[in-house]
This record gives sequence, C-alpha cells and structure tokens, in this order.
Amino acid sequence: MEPSADETVTGAAYGGSRLTGDLEAPGEYAFDGRGELATQPGVPPEPAPEDSEILEAIEAQGDWMTEILARLVRARTTLGNEEAGQAVMRFTLREDLHLEPVDVLMDAEALRAHPQAAPFDWSLEGRSNVVAIWGPDGSGEISGRSLILNGHIDVVSPEPLGQWGAHEPFGADRDGEWMIGRGAADMKCGLAAIVGAVRGLRSLGLAPRAPVTIESVLEEECSGNGTLQTLLAGYTAEAAVIAEPFGAAITTSQVGVLWFSVRITGVPGHAAEGRNATNAIEKSLAVIGALRGLESDLNAAPPAPYDLFAHPINLNVGTIRGGDWPSTVPGECVTGYRIALYPNMTLDDLKARIEALVAEATADQPGSAEVYYNGFASHGYELADDHELVTTLAGSFARQAGVPPALVATTGTTDASVFGNVAGIPAVCFGPFAEAAHGVGERVYLPSVIQTAQVMGLFIRDWCGLSR
Repeated sequence: MEPSADETVTGAAYGGSRLTGDLEAPGEYAFDGRGELATQPGVPPEPAPEDSEILEAIEAQGDWMTEILARLVRARTTLGNEEAGQAVMRFTLREDLHLEPVDVLMDAEALRAHPQAAPFDWSLEGRSNVVAIWGPDGSGEISGRSLILNGHIDVVSPEPLGQWGAHEPFGADRDGEWMIGRGAADMKCGLAAIVGAVRGLRSLGLAPRAPVTIESVLEEECSGNGTLQTLLAGYTAEAAVIAEPFGAAITTSQVGVLWFSVRITGVPGHAAEGRNATNAIEKSLAVIGALRGLESDLNAAPPAPYDLFAHPINLNVGTIRGGDWPSTVPGECVTGYRIALYPNMTLDDLKARIEALVAEATADQPGSAEVYYNGFASHGYELADDHELVTTLAGSFARQAGVPPALVATTGTTDASVFGNVAGIPAVCFGPFAEAAHGVGERVYLPSVIQTAQVMGLFIRDWCGLSR
C-alpha cells in the first residue's frame, strides 16, 4: 500500500472488541486520514448454518498464520531484494496448501511497451511474482465466479534504523497480540490472511466452484508493475480483493499517485565568491514553494468523497541529492516528489501543471530545470458502493463480525487501480488492522489477521461457491 501521509486508523472493531478510539455504538468506525465512515450497508444478515464450520476451521490456523507472517517479516524484501519473501510464499503454497506456484517473471521490455505501465530505471532481471491457482475439484465444471486474492511482498526501507529502539525492523517481535516489524502491516499480514483462509477451507475438504488465483506480487510500493505483469501473463478473474490493512473497512475509492523528479542545474563556484554563482539547492527551494502552491490549489475544493478529508492531496518532498563540498556552490540538485490526484483528474493534466510551475519558478535564474518521471504514474480508481463485489464482501464481513463494515476512500493508492483501470476487473481492498505503515514501529494486530482470513473464507464461498 502506498499510504497517505496521515493514515492511522483510530477506531475499528474486530469480533466486537475495540482496539483504539471511542466508538459510540457497535459497527461505528472512526478513521483519521483514510476517510470518514461512508456507509454501513444494511442490517447484518443472520449467520448461515454452515458459517460456523468455516469460521472454526480458519480460526484453527491462527498460530500457523502467525508463524507464516513472522517468516515473511524476517525476509528483508525491499526493492530488488524480494526473493527471500517469495521463497517463503512458494514453499507455503506448495507444501502447506498443496498448490503449484508459478513464477511470473518481470519483463522490462513488455512493461515499457505497455501504455499504462509506470516508468522505471531499476533492474527487473531475475525478479518474479508468485502465482498459484486453486481451482474447482477436478470435475471441470465451473459454476461460480472467479476471484483474485492479491498481496504484495515488497516493503519500503526501514530507515532511519536508529529510531526503532529495542525492536529490530525485520525481527517480527511480539508485543502481546501485536507483531512489530517492517512489512508486518504493509502488507505481509494480508498475505498471511489469504493463505490462512485457503488452508482453513482446504482442511474441510472444500474446493471453489471457480478458480481462485493467489498472487504475491512485486513493486506495489513504487510502480504497480508487478500486478500489471500478472495481467500481461494472462491471470484474470471476475473480481479482485487486495488484502491491504485498512482494518474493518472496504476501500472503494483511492487517489492516483505520480512520482517525479526535478533536476536543477545551477552555476557552480567557490563559496567565497558565491554571488557570482547560482546555488542549485537554493533554486530547488523556489520549486518546492511553487509545488506547495499546486498542493494548496488541489485541496481547495476536493470532489466527493475526498471532501471528507481535511487535506486529501499531499505533496511529499521525498528525496534530495545535491552538492558535494561545503565550500563549493552546488551546480546540480535533484529532488524527488510524490503527489496525488483525484480519480476525476488525468496524469497528463497534472504533469502539464507541474512542468509549467517548475519552468516559471526557475525562469529568471541562470541554469536549467528538467522534470522527469520514474515510478508511480497511477490514475485514481473508484468502485460503486452498490457494486456486487462490495455488497457481497460486506455481507460476508457482517456475518463474521456482527456489524457491517465501513466503506471508505483512501488518500493513498493500491494495486486496485491496476486491476480496475488496466483490466476492467472490479477490485477493492480489505485486510487486517495495523498501525504505522511505512513508519517506525510498524505493527499489526494478530487477531485481526484471523478475522480477515475468516471473512475471506466466507467470501470465497459467497462469491465463488464451494463444494466438497
């Protein structure tokens, strides 16, 4: 999950328990940074007679899911280093779920040729997504609806390491019912819930009546190209659920995200004669100021549902590289940015506004300015709250939790946009309760992993159908 800068869920309910915040009544959720409660879809239906068997079988996988999650967290799967985590997923799919994992290799040529792929300048060599299909029981008859259960194995850097205190970022430490570590929240907890749901159903001798595709993908944190690669390889379905940790909520709307860099060229010189030189780092400050103006404009009149947010569009100055000597006026500075866009905006329009602002901010100074793009180039995505995928998943949740889920928007982006915008596959996010994604002390509430798996188990039956 590419989260917003202000993403913490402050209220949620799991099995009727309250984690943090004050809930005025069962089923009411308070969200900070991810959107207000949008709707609560109807009265929870009565539990079906067969629900308890599924719920108990998946709950019995709780310790196993925790162990799988710990193994995944201990794999340091930053960009380009995902293989250790994918090895855990292959082993789990083959040995524990008795499925046949397939490597879907990243193909730089195919991705660069695709009009909706994100640009990239890093190596894809030898890196692969892992996919397995859990199909009908062998009769060949498909009577249900197909489904993709998707999660990403990649994590962001845990820097600065010195702020983690007693916790090693990849240690998978336990603190009561929480697991701490980079990726514990975003989003290896979701992968653990996916395989836990399937293992629980298989323990009952059940099989889906339509194919269920399990995906562990790369590059969700920087491009979305991992999920795109699985689509190019032919893996498709009638719906997709991404197990991102939004906690007791179904995410139906998300912003798009654009990564871009600005290279400022100044005029280097000796610091003692600085007035005769042009400082590229200081020129970058003018660009940052101009882009802050764009951020303010985008937040002035947000469309629904983003009008529920105090500040839905966030410009982040994420990287800066400039200068190499304190007594030399720096002749070059490269600054990397992230900015979001609403679902009703286009990337081309946003790029044009950025390029015009950069040109204007640097027009009166010697040197040059260049805007270039690398990484996320994602449009926003929305799915109607009354779409059958949303209402079916909401019903599955309600029978497990006894209350309906919140339907929310997010000011971050996920691979739901890839499924929806590229392939026309309806997609939502639903996953465990977690805190501090991308931050120090990132952690997940372990009972919520079990609940997510239980809801997924019910949903597989409700969406795909199950047979003995």
